[in-house]
Amino acid sequence: MFYSIKVTIYLFIFLFGACWGSFLNCLIYRWEQGKKINQGRSFCPKCRHCLGFWDLVPIFSFIFLRRKCRYCHEKISFQYLLVEIATAVLFLLIYILPPYDLGFKIYEWVIISFFILIFVYDLKNYIIPDKAVYPAIVVVSLFIILNSYIINHKSIINPIVAGISAGGFFFLIWLVSRGKWLGFGDVKLAFFMGLFLGFPNIILALFLAFLIGAAVGVILLALGKKKMQSQVPFGPFLVLGTFIGLFWGEKIIHWYLNLLF
Repeated sequence: MFYSIKVTIYLFIFLFGACWGSFLNCLIYRWEQGKKINQGRSFCPKCRHCLGFWDLVPIFSFIFLRRKCRYCHEKISFQYLLVEIATAVLFLLIYILPPYDLGFKIYEWVIISFFILIFVYDLKNYIIPDKAVYPAIVVVSLFIILNSYIINHKSIINPIVAGISAGGFFFLIWLVSRGKWLGFGDVKLAFFMGLFLGFPNIILALFLAFLIGAAVGVILLALGKKKMQSQVPFGPFLVLGTFIGLFWGEKIIHWYLNLLF
């Protein structure tokens, strides 16, 4: 009985995450088109036909329609399926892993949503949207204040120092390179990451971001997909580093310290 209830809850969280991922896809598209989120019904970007409920069921509509629009039969980008699945999985991970406070999990769901928006938008458009970064910084800052003075009375110093350190490090890179090595959006994203993760997880997240970015860069060069002077968005690697730091940061750091000592 308890097991079936647990599975039902997990399934509900997964489906809720998939639905939220569908909303994030809609938000990304409307940002790219310069439209407001409440500006009309969803429609096919190719034939502009308004979509019905049966066309918008997360994950399942993409599969059942065989990645095609029901009306014009043009192919639909894999972005829609991948964002829905990724959001569903991340929401489920947040729910399963500690801490087990529902309020904290809702907070992390909100923050994860900002990171997904940043990941996809930067990957597609080579720019980190202020529409995502600034609200994210406000939300995490308010949570830090509430968590420090009202909820758990945790120190406000750690996340603030982590945010300033991460943002300051990236600001120096941006300043020295005059914006050639990374954009100023990465500076704001690093500050947001530091506030969210705190020490020592922010160090791990940044290290992994550079490591994964370098590995992907080498692979793209080897495959001839990019040249040395080609531009590669760094935001997605920062987001990946953040996810790893959030879910497994403490275990990885503990494992590494055990190797040293």
